[in-house]
Amino acid sequence: MNFSATIDESTTGALATRIETHDLLIDGRRVPALSGQYFDTFDPATERPIARVAAGDAADIDAAVRSARAAFNGPWSQLRASDRGQLLLRFAERIRENAEELIELESLDSGKPVSTIRRQDLPAVLDTLTYYAGWADKINGQVVPARLDALTYTVREPLGVVGVIVPWNFPLMIAMWKIAPALACGCTVVLKPAEITPLTALRLGELALAAGFPPGVLNVVTGFGATAGAALVDHADVDKVTFTGSPAVGRQILRGAAGNLKRVTLELGGKSANIIFADADLDLAVKAASSGIFFNSGQVCSAGSRILVQDSVYEEVVERLVVRANAVRLGDPGDRGTAMGPLVSAVQMKRVLDYIEIGQQEGARLVAGGTRHGERGYFLKPTVFADVEHGMRISKEEIFGPVAAVLRFRDEEQAIRIANGTRYSLAAGVWSADIGRVHRLVRRLKAGTVWVNTFGPTDVRLPWGGAGDSGLGREHGDTAIENFTEPKAVWIHTG
Repeated sequence: MNFSATIDESTTGALATRIETHDLLIDGRRVPALSGQYFDTFDPATERPIARVAAGDAADIDAAVRSARAAFNGPWSQLRASDRGQLLLRFAERIRENAEELIELESLDSGKPVSTIRRQDLPAVLDTLTYYAGWADKINGQVVPARLDALTYTVREPLGVVGVIVPWNFPLMIAMWKIAPALACGCTVVLKPAEITPLTALRLGELALAAGFPPGVLNVVTGFGATAGAALVDHADVDKVTFTGSPAVGRQILRGAAGNLKRVTLELGGKSANIIFADADLDLAVKAASSGIFFNSGQVCSAGSRILVQDSVYEEVVERLVVRANAVRLGDPGDRGTAMGPLVSAVQMKRVLDYIEIGQQEGARLVAGGTRHGERGYFLKPTVFADVEHGMRISKEEIFGPVAAVLRFRDEEQAIRIANGTRYSLAAGVWSADIGRVHRLVRRLKAGTVWVNTFGPTDVRLPWGGAGDSGLGREHGDTAIENFTEPKAVWIHTG
């Protein structure tokens, strides 16, 4: 890795820590921000500084976009589509060779348990890369017999320079969800990672160069949303912005993209309903409901944060959820036995604790967790609220933490009314042995994904996204090919 080691002078005595300085990656080179400014990032498990990272701003974004445009107009456009696919496969191989380093960086940066990254995040990164490597030479147009005196057909062409803005909850995985299809389509990328989890993004940029990508094809600019992120959205030479994050920022991106009418894909928040009917397999349902809200410390856009339970089994399900919540093993993300790590930051921990207080004030019954775990690190005990009413804020607003709100329902109609009664529409789950009921709910639930007798799995081959406060457009599968290309009609007069 290209960095220089320094001593963090903000810490003293026993807490003095040797941290590394990380520069931007623009046009194939690691360079400091033009302002010369840096900021510190912290280990969520210890609260100690782990890196000093270049604070890119509008000037650095401009340099990265110019590099991306030059690569798009130059060497990248000269490659055959099949060669792009081969480069993506070599990129995957470089990631496999450096898997342990990436796992450790991701865990250190975000607080995610290494076991989780090794089991889910990294395999998803590799699957995404290899899937879109196969797409690179299969992006076809079609002949359209419009007239007898003409040959008319369509081709799909890459959009150009893509601004990729990724969140802190799945830094590696979501970055690759966007990078891989963009590159497969022939676009070039300026990646802006979340400021609190920038390290794996920078390493990905280096590994892409090691795989043989021309300089400028994948640039990485670290920095803050209000400066680097906003500049990327506003830049007149960026053709597309793809963003995963909060609805509030998503709205800002839509406004910023209006300047040059750049295309936008937004994957935003969720308040997903996990609906458990009395005839469900309760062992499986409760196990999945527990992992659906406590996985990644609840910092998942599709987390099953609203658990809807039919009256006759409500108390039993609540009791089982409490047992599971109390059994979750919190601790060092580097420990293979750790099931749940810390929240990502002090800001996020305060946000979640504030919502727990709101839930108690609203009259919900706190039956598990609800407090900080330990004295160091942003650990929060898995939390369960029972007797939650649909109108409560903890039932309607995205908390983004390990907080389950358990609501009662009588019948299908009430379950659907509650499930659809939010601004979000990302995902939902249905647990029932009645296949007719399952099909009725699948049809009526407002959700981009509906899981039946399971909760949470995703696959890059299936579309992913929602509407309303859950976003705009879809990612994954062949939908992503449309996201990063545009059709061109060709009309050849034949006489």
